[in-house]
Amino acid sequence: MKIRTGFGYDVHQLVAGKDFWLGGIKIEHTKGAVGHSDADVLIHVICDALLGAANLRDIGFHFSDKDPKYKGIDSKILLREVMELLRGKGWAIGNIDSTICLQLPRVNPYIPGMKKCLAEVMAIDEEEISIKATTTEKLGFVGKEEGVAAFASVLITKE
Repeated sequence: MKIRTGFGYDVHQLVAGKDFWLGGIKIEHTKGAVGHSDADVLIHVICDALLGAANLRDIGFHFSDKDPKYKGIDSKILLREVMELLRGKGWAIGNIDSTICLQLPRVNPYIPGMKKCLAEVMAIDEEEISIKATTTEKLGFVGKEEGVAAFASVLITKE
């Protein structure tokens, strides 16, 4: 059996008056993330980690922010396409471990919904997905509520 790991990191600016999508679900907040797509930072890091593990470049290579067809796109669609790429190469997900860095809002109450949504999109068991959340104790752009960051580490396998 072949085993590979991948890592993803992403940041999005937060601004007032935008919807805030995180882990495939809409989070109630006064600010939302800015991006070419729906700016779902958690899905983006998972996509990057999976693509990297399979040596398939990165999310920007596959879904360019210069391409108008991705303007405002639901990131769950991108994640589904990443899963098709991986499965097409014979890879399966072992597990996903992720961390969201966000001062406000508190996202712990939303984590079960995120796990459920992501598991459905990827057609894997919720137990294969770990989502953690932390603040930066009011330090840096996250602490000043100017942005959101996320990290993901994945394990993929191939028979």
